[in-house]
Amino acid sequence: MSPRASALTEGPIARTLITFALPMLAGNVLQSLNGSVNAIWVGGFLGEAALTATSNSNTVMFLLIGSIFGVSMAATILIAQHLGAKRTAEARRVVGSSASFFAVVSVVIALLGVAFSDRILAAMQTPADAMPLAHDYLRIIFVAIPFMFMYAFTMAVLRGAGDSRTPFMFLLLSVGLDIALNPLFIFGIGPLPRLGIAGSALATLIANITSLAALLLYLYRKRHPLVLHRGEMHLLRIDRAITATLVKKGVPMGLQMVVVSVSALLMLGLINQFGSHTTAGFAACMQVWSYVQMPAFAMGAAVSSMTAQNVGAARWDRVAHIARAGVGYQTIVTAASVVLIVIFARPLLGIFLPAGSPALTTAVHLNLIASWSFLFFGVTMVLFGVVRSTGAVVMPLIILIVTLWGLRFPAAASLMGRYGDDAIWWSFPASSLLSMLLAVLYYKYGGWRKARMTPAATE
Repeated sequence: MSPRASALTEGPIARTLITFALPMLAGNVLQSLNGSVNAIWVGGFLGEAALTATSNSNTVMFLLIGSIFGVSMAATILIAQHLGAKRTAEARRVVGSSASFFAVVSVVIALLGVAFSDRILAAMQTPADAMPLAHDYLRIIFVAIPFMFMYAFTMAVLRGAGDSRTPFMFLLLSVGLDIALNPLFIFGIGPLPRLGIAGSALATLIANITSLAALLLYLYRKRHPLVLHRGEMHLLRIDRAITATLVKKGVPMGLQMVVVSVSALLMLGLINQFGSHTTAGFAACMQVWSYVQMPAFAMGAAVSSMTAQNVGAARWDRVAHIARAGVGYQTIVTAASVVLIVIFARPLLGIFLPAGSPALTTAVHLNLIASWSFLFFGVTMVLFGVVRSTGAVVMPLIILIVTLWGLRFPAAASLMGRYGDDAIWWSFPASSLLSMLLAVLYYKYGGWRKARMTPAATE
């Protein structure tokens, strides 16, 4: 396995895309497997309140990741465009400056999160029986945030350079450590103290620190073209021009994640009103759905990096083919996944809930209604991945605001008095369908092809 940057501007489009996307999909499988195994330990052995606590805490963490996601994605697109145009020196400047900016912001987020974690959980209407557990879990997760963010940023940079295999190999290490350490810290095996739900968060912290250190060591030993060496530390200075681009393009992309995260928080607030059983059922569905979403996330990231390199190389003849291949691949896989989780809903969801739990009936019911939304979600993610690779980042944000804040939450909140929790579950496919339709219209008729990250990116 070579850590060198790879060209995504050559070769058969469909084969190159699927080869590049498969390690991302496998990495998503690993991350979801990690979350699922942790949920089994927490939900199966510590109870529904503990599972509810992790569900609420992980929603907060997703919101925080979203707040800085855009900076990482903007840097990745810049790097891919520079490498597509064979401007390696410019790509290295982007890596250094954006890494410093990214690190500073992630530390600030972590400090604020530790200080205000209780207020955040209270604002989410976290059930009283889950509040102490969520407090213990979330504070440690906040400590892990800088390491998790820098780890994700490093892997995103590699993918922008056309290397999806190296990130996958180190995800194996991270997931393996997290899975192995969870029961040790939860139950206090051997000389280790019994930490309960806090032990699960501590395992995540240790796994991310170890994997980040190992990945950086590997890249330096292999002298990857994007790492900085002695005498190049000046590239770590925050460059105003690069930072301005990261902020201008990254903030709208980050806000997309924030819109999704805030929507999730609002919806979870509605779900929490029906009690821990309903929230636990929803949390179990989220574990299963994480696998269904994987093809969309993997293909969306793959088409974004691949399109960005081709835009940088001025290979516009390949862009439409990339979009069609991405939509086709993810739709086939997502459709098959949805059919499977509907047919085998009870045994799959039962993995994450105690035997005989009333939450299982709720989970099976809401899964039948809401799981089909991921067919529409997948198309949207792939098309968003294509258009943002040119620097068109505002319209996808507007589409998400309209569909999630303008339709999903208001519809669920206004109708649940009449239809109960079914109003919440039906709001998912309705808003996802609208999002897909708007994304298709923008892809076909919008001005995203004229957008640019920076003037230099088109030289």
